[in-house]
Amino acid sequence: MIELSKAEARRVALAAQGFLDPPHAVPTLRTLARTLERTSVLQVDSVNVLARAHLMPLYSRMGPYDPALLERAASGRERRRLVEYWAHVQALMPVDLWPAMQFRRDHYRAQRGKWGFTADARLEPAVLQAVRDRGPVTARQLDAEFSGPRTREHWGWNWSDARQVLDYLYLVGDVAIAGRSPQFEVRYDVPERVLPRRVLEAPTPSPQESARALVRRAARSHGVGSGPCLADYFRMRWQPGNGEANAREAVADLVEAGELEEVRVEGWRRPAWLHASARRPRSVRARALLSPFDPLVWERTRTETLFDFHYRIEIYVPRPQRRFGYYVLPFLLGERIVARVDLKADRATGRLLVPAAFAEQHAPEETAAQLAAELRSLAGWLGLDEVEVGSRGDLAAALASELSTVSDLTPPAG
Repeated sequence: MIELSKAEARRVALAAQGFLDPPHAVPTLRTLARTLERTSVLQVDSVNVLARAHLMPLYSRMGPYDPALLERAASGRERRRLVEYWAHVQALMPVDLWPAMQFRRDHYRAQRGKWGFTADARLEPAVLQAVRDRGPVTARQLDAEFSGPRTREHWGWNWSDARQVLDYLYLVGDVAIAGRSPQFEVRYDVPERVLPRRVLEAPTPSPQESARALVRRAARSHGVGSGPCLADYFRMRWQPGNGEANAREAVADLVEAGELEEVRVEGWRRPAWLHASARRPRSVRARALLSPFDPLVWERTRTETLFDFHYRIEIYVPRPQRRFGYYVLPFLLGERIVARVDLKADRATGRLLVPAAFAEQHAPEETAAQLAAELRSLAGWLGLDEVEVGSRGDLAAALASELSTVSDLTPPAG
């Protein structure tokens, strides 16, 4: 059995996620396609403190790019490459995965959704017909016709009747997400106006065939991962049960087919599997700020075992109890996460705010200089003119000093 040191496993994971790919001076649709091949999915979240969650992982791998590239990939019909669905939670996924998600749509139909409250079934035919007649539409555009007074029964999920019905229809595949409005509202339409014909006409795989397809992609995007890591990538079951698609059986099938190989990773208590095509580089030269929703760090236990980096997002933590800040991004340098910074885009004043910056114990001497260069690049991509550093954190003073003289530095060898 192959044995990997933690450093080797870390480099495998970084390569699988695209941090070994050579940069393009001007990212193109080909660059985007290559990056999406690495990540497989892009988590979508409404938080916009810095940049939308699905935009940042692309920047972390491609550098400054035109977001219109992603808009092109996630719009139209026959040329559409991405569609939004509940893949790894709400996420943009390749349109080719639509048939593989049928088992999930069937599951949501059987349990009448996924949120613990049930949409009004009596409204479904009329709402679906309204989407068919008027789509793409937002829930707000249908509220006056289909929604009654809202209650406070579900704090944080105080959706209108139209929104609840549309969400159910989306989960079961009767409608699809055509895109987002400038206000980031979901725009719904019927699948035949959203998805390519070849996708809608493709054969429907069995639940276990779907599980194999999803675990195969998860393994390729992870490079190396434990069973729960591979299951989490597309939010599947690891433990068998109820006849549902589960990752454990899929892993066994892929091992038998020679696509995965069981390995031992230093410090991991769980068995792990290496994808047959995974690259095993001797070093990784990376420099990137990672969104809290980046596939490299979204599974926090994996992040800790790979990078010795304990990471929690503190958006929902009361201000006095936060350790590091409201919206904190890990800073990847070489092949280690060496710092974390609390960031906010103050678009009204054209400033990238850094309320706090903290170095990890193993951070190299050049951390402040490299982070300063990366923050300048990020600010430029976001259309911000200045980077302003606050006083919190043991890295803040050095970072502020470097920002006054920062140059375009090359990331050091990993």
